[in-house]
Amino acid sequence: MREDVEALDIRDVTANWVNAIVLQAQIDDRIKALADLSHTPLFFGRLDYLHAPGAELAEGADGEQFYIGRRHVHDAGGDPMVIDWRAPVSQPFYRASKADPQDVSLRRRFGYTGGELTAYEDEPLADADPSESAAVSKLLQQEIERPRVGPMRDIVATIQPEQDEIVRSGLSGSVCVQGGPGTGKTAVGLHRVAYLLYAHRERLARTGTLVIGPNRSFLHYIEQVLPALGELEVKQATVDDLVAREGLEVRGADAADTAVVKGDARMAEVLRRAVRSHVTAPTEPLMVVRGSRRWRVPAYELEEIVAELQARDIRYGAARDALPQRISHAILVRMEQAGEAPDDRVQDAVARNAAVKAAVKAVWPQVDPAKLVLRLLSDPEFLALHAEGVLTADEQKLLLWPKPFRSVKSAKWSAADLVLVDEAADLVERTHSLGHVVLDEAQDLSPMQYRAVGRRCTTGSATVLGDLAQGTTPWATRSWDEALSHLGKPEAVLEELTAGFRVPREVIAYASRLLPAISPGLAPVSSVRETPGSLVVTPATDLTAEVVSACRDSLAYEGSIGLIAADARIPVLAQALLEAGLAYLSPGEETTAQSRLTLVPASLAKGLEYDYVVLDEPAAIVDGEPDERTGLRRLYVCLTRAVSGLTALHSAPLPAALAAS
Repeated sequence: MREDVEALDIRDVTANWVNAIVLQAQIDDRIKALADLSHTPLFFGRLDYLHAPGAELAEGADGEQFYIGRRHVHDAGGDPMVIDWRAPVSQPFYRASKADPQDVSLRRRFGYTGGELTAYEDEPLADADPSESAAVSKLLQQEIERPRVGPMRDIVATIQPEQDEIVRSGLSGSVCVQGGPGTGKTAVGLHRVAYLLYAHRERLARTGTLVIGPNRSFLHYIEQVLPALGELEVKQATVDDLVAREGLEVRGADAADTAVVKGDARMAEVLRRAVRSHVTAPTEPLMVVRGSRRWRVPAYELEEIVAELQARDIRYGAARDALPQRISHAILVRMEQAGEAPDDRVQDAVARNAAVKAAVKAVWPQVDPAKLVLRLLSDPEFLALHAEGVLTADEQKLLLWPKPFRSVKSAKWSAADLVLVDEAADLVERTHSLGHVVLDEAQDLSPMQYRAVGRRCTTGSATVLGDLAQGTTPWATRSWDEALSHLGKPEAVLEELTAGFRVPREVIAYASRLLPAISPGLAPVSSVRETPGSLVVTPATDLTAEVVSACRDSLAYEGSIGLIAADARIPVLAQALLEAGLAYLSPGEETTAQSRLTLVPASLAKGLEYDYVVLDEPAAIVDGEPDERTGLRRLYVCLTRAVSGLTALHSAPLPAALAAS
């Protein structure tokens, strides 16, 4: 298929050089999408239908057989050899069961080792006893437990029915997925993007898709999932990337209580008032000279025009652009009353008249979003004027910089400040909306960050992924209803994934001891994988030396190793690993067969996974956060990164919530 595309000759089919460039770019993209991934098999399953799909279910009608794979593959004659997993005919591979065979007589799964077909497993469905419980697929379990080296891989061969329902939900509606560690919510979100691009390719090609992750390490970890499924055009970003503005550099950091106020949804009202305060009521009439005639618009009429634009509550910039046209129209009415017959060209000329421009500048001046936020954070009187009745006096004090900065470029902006600038910018000019946005680790966003993401999908839909128990910021959301309201998607359907596939049962049960303290009422994850010996919790006399020894022991196993520790402990452990001759990677760097150990600060562990995890001093992870609840949530994240085994070492007493049996 790739060779056929490479052999295309477009010299005689394009009308001009522009068309030729566009068509060649499309051909190049197609060639990239058809890249041969040597360790990624094209098919992973087979469906034997009792009848041809769409045919009458008549007695004796011939069945049909389909191979299911990551993408569509056809032979030289154009006949399909492998059906894309997203096609409707492939859906029973994920949904069919003995109770509901969906006209499938047999489901076959294929097993691979290094890209080579090594096993298969058959599951008869049509003649099976519906009451018989489904056996756990050994190949499916082996695929989940396969050692993890390199970036995150797709789960297209192991998608479960409850996951498939979310993946195939429609583009028009937004979905929020609450899922504990190891339930596959990230993979579900990425595969949902791939499905939507398959089902609505033309629409999303116009409007765009975006995956938002918590940090660069996480985005690097997931970046190969969609390309492996043939999808190359999906952009990835963090929230900080979204709100970044040219000339504004993040050089400052806020204290936790200040960041909470800056992230509060009430700041949107403060900013709205501040932007609108720039409009002033006209006090002087307007005189426009055209040729030998003078046309006068009295102040009261100008005031009515301004008041009408304000009442419409449209964007500040859009209203400012409309104002000269409204003034020009008022003058054209006078021209017509005087017997003239002005047309649209005359109206545009009047709107560009120097006197009209001067009036607009005086009444409705331009607003620079960054300068506006700079003034709010620097000028106590300006802030008090627009925060009255919205923020308390103490909250206003938290917002003000101790030492005001002179200019936008010299200011030491924090990440939260740029979110405020983004909000102000949207009040002036509408933010471009995409067709679909996936927001992962969403529980950690502030209300203002939710608003920033929501602006990017006002006319599109969203897939929101997260776990309330893993909220590790002081402003972490308390409920999905609240988060979705700030996002502008209150109608989103809430789905919950409770079946765990990644974390062994022993490990997730141990971590779930923290749930009553960090998220009361949240259902614990029920892992489908029982792995005896996967959890070791050991007191240490010489903590650093014993942690290094545990890393060395873990390297005897296949797969990736993650050494997770409190951020403050990272320099000590880094030095100890080097002295012991153990090379290590940083989060975001790709593991290989030669380099499998990653040293992970607790603050960057979220969303990552390793075959074996060595956890250093749980109490230090808790103490590294502003409060105990946030610390316990951070520890919950760190405890649940392991796929095959967790070794936790401690010299200090374990947190009480974890030590309780």
